[in-house]
Amino acid sequence: MAPDTRRESGLVLAALTGGIATGKSYCLQRFAALGIPVADADVFAREAVEPGTAGLAAVRARFGPAVVTADGRLDRAALARIVFADDRARRDLEAIVHPYVYERIARWGSDLALQGPPASSAAIADVPLLFETGHAGDFDAVIVAACRPEQQVTRLMARDGLTEADARQRIAAQLPIDDKRTRADYVIDTSGSEAETDRQIDEIASKIKSFTPRRTRGARRP
Repeated sequence: MAPDTRRESGLVLAALTGGIATGKSYCLQRFAALGIPVADADVFAREAVEPGTAGLAAVRARFGPAVVTADGRLDRAALARIVFADDRARRDLEAIVHPYVYERIARWGSDLALQGPPASSAAIADVPLLFETGHAGDFDAVIVAACRPEQQVTRLMARDGLTEADARQRIAAQLPIDDKRTRADYVIDTSGSEAETDRQIDEIASKIKSFTPRRTRGARRP
């Protein structure tokens, strides 16, 4: 959906991004609980490679049959071992999956706009690789969830059962979190307690609901 269409509808479409294991999912759940429509790009990325899709066929053609299970599903662990060890492989995977993801986000935003929301309405899409894929300009505002890099390592090891070396490798595959902070309209620091994180989310939710989209994405938060 084009930005001008969003402005005509009154819908503010924001992106929530950050680094791996910086608490984006928690933030998205909180925004949803506050009544803001949300979408998760990871869900769309999984749709892109479901059995029988052109996306899965393209992945198999690029990475070989070893990344597809006997029942025709993507072997995510096998694929992850390849793409996090090879920058070119990761870019090839992104070229297969990301066009579908952004098309789905655009369609989701368009559907919301066509419902005729009030001028103060906002929606948020969780897009982990927003800056890496060059799509920040698709959105009216960008929210970054951030924590200390060492917390990312600890959280990722605990969440996914990774070794420290593997966790650091996956974090290094993304832009440094401090770079993402500087590009954000709003930052949620998730380094502290849930209560501290909730306070920041609630404040940003209030601002986003009354946010006036700029004509250019270079404008900063009010």
